[in-house]
Amino acid sequence: MKALITGGAGFLGQRLARELLARGSLKDAHGTPQELTELVLLDVVAADDFGDNRVRVEVGDIAEPNVLDRVIDAQTQAIFHLAAIVSGQAEADFDLGMRINMDASRLLLDTCRRRAHVPRVVFTSSVAVYGGDLPDVVQNDTALNPQSSYGAQKAIAELLLNDYTRRGFVDGRVLRLPTISVRPGRPNAAASSFASGIIREPLNGEAAVCPVAGSTRLWLLSPRKAVESLIAGLELDAAALGNQRVLNLPGISVSVDEMVAALREVAGDEVAKRIVWEPDARIEKIVGSWPGRWDTARAERLGLAGERSFADVIRSYIADEGIEIR
Repeated sequence: MKALITGGAGFLGQRLARELLARGSLKDAHGTPQELTELVLLDVVAADDFGDNRVRVEVGDIAEPNVLDRVIDAQTQAIFHLAAIVSGQAEADFDLGMRINMDASRLLLDTCRRRAHVPRVVFTSSVAVYGGDLPDVVQNDTALNPQSSYGAQKAIAELLLNDYTRRGFVDGRVLRLPTISVRPGRPNAAASSFASGIIREPLNGEAAVCPVAGSTRLWLLSPRKAVESLIAGLELDAAALGNQRVLNLPGISVSVDEMVAALREVAGDEVAKRIVWEPDARIEKIVGSWPGRWDTARAERLGLAGERSFADVIRSYIADEGIEIR
């Protein structure tokens, strides 16, 4: 089987690639495991190929037709479409967000349509498709009402994938990811970047700025569970999804105050004291429009799962990254 990851040099793309290579196979549309013979990693910078001859690294702009023509052919059975301009950057640069988050997504789907081979396509969407006056628990079918350009771009791409699936051009699956925490590395331009920074930096002996109030509630998922969900989402039986291809992924509903309490529980009071509270109205406006809880019963019935507690998420991060608490 040939698979493609867009955004293959990114944080999730690299973790997903590593896990796919370790597994060595993916289930096909009939549920039969097929050997992974080629994994294409596409990004604007070169991805790590892990020294594995099954990996083909491609560098290019996903919004350019010739790039997608180069990486998608009739043998591409599985596509993980992760490439995106993150929330804060999409809000700051409208044209760039539209070009990558919306235009490139349609271009990818049209490339699959021209190939006429109906690949399975997993599209990663976001809590940002919701907003406004929300119920306490957002349902899978709660009306989309994004309050940011990023959320609007993701919502449009969701609708496109559903329609391309209805028309038989692709076998699409939309996975609405919670905010991913804890991400290793350095902060990025996402409005939710602090959700990792207030854990990661204190564990590394550094101060971290929290730009939102402690009462702000987030819907979170660990990198480990996110990768598991991406693979499980691709392998879901199309018949079980029916004509509703969107899933709200299981995660943890937790306030920022509860996140800090979990950090204190796992790493101690001195580590938790490294968080500095500096409100940022721009970040608060974006993050405050997102739901803090959503109904994930449908995803759970299909076998997807999140963590039990945010303390478990922190412990997983420490174990996975080999962190020595300072």
